[in-house]
Amino acid sequence: MCGAELHALPEGVQRVAALLQQRGHPHTPVMLDDAARTAQQAADALGILLGQIAKSIIFRRKSDDVAVLVITAGDQRVDERKVEALVCPDGKRLGRADAEFVKVRTGFSIGGVSPLAHATPPVTLIDQSLFRFEEIWAAAGHPHGVFKLSPQQLVDLTGAPVADVVVDPVQEQVSQQHAINLVAARARQIRAESVNLPSPCISVCRMSTLTGWCEGCFRTRDEIAGWSQASDGGKRAVWNLIEQRIVALQA
Repeated sequence: MCGAELHALPEGVQRVAALLQQRGHPHTPVMLDDAARTAQQAADALGILLGQIAKSIIFRRKSDDVAVLVITAGDQRVDERKVEALVCPDGKRLGRADAEFVKVRTGFSIGGVSPLAHATPPVTLIDQSLFRFEEIWAAAGHPHGVFKLSPQQLVDLTGAPVADVVVDPVQEQVSQQHAINLVAARARQIRAESVNLPSPCISVCRMSTLTGWCEGCFRTRDEIAGWSQASDGGKRAVWNLIEQRIVALQA
């Protein structure tokens, strides 16, 4: 890639392209016609399998406010508990990384976070399931920008360890059914009550990226935050929503 071509790219892609060039990587970033803010959009645009997209997920480590980057296959879901066990030796947890945190720490906007050329080097982990493929594609610092590489090249470029960081679908199903059983039993017990309704919390405090509900009590963030101030009628309405969500999950 010549200097003129490099400067024609968005700033984030320029940083990625410059680093790839410096490291002698054989594939330069390409710009897609349409934005690829999700792994599925990128896979569709490139005509490849969803799992071949190396998506970058950013977390915030609560103990020191450091960014934690998990590079995972597009068809997998990150298991925060596994990541916490690897990057939180003090026993503290990972927090949600909002758009501002991601931008400040990485220099990229959500939807275009590259696995390399970050503004501040993150703690990085690579999902071992990416090694199912000989060829993968990663974001290049912009929602339209991507670049090709192999899983081993990803390791070489980032220096990050490879680990099991994704959800086990069998264990996930078992855990979800356990939570459903506990919360459903509590819902049946309080149907006749009209005051002092108990919280549905069962001490499993993880928000599902698929539903937006807590995986333990099946409430939204807003419902959890507003519970202590809610009236008995408001709490009853939330319990009714929880029962509806449990039915939908089991359908």
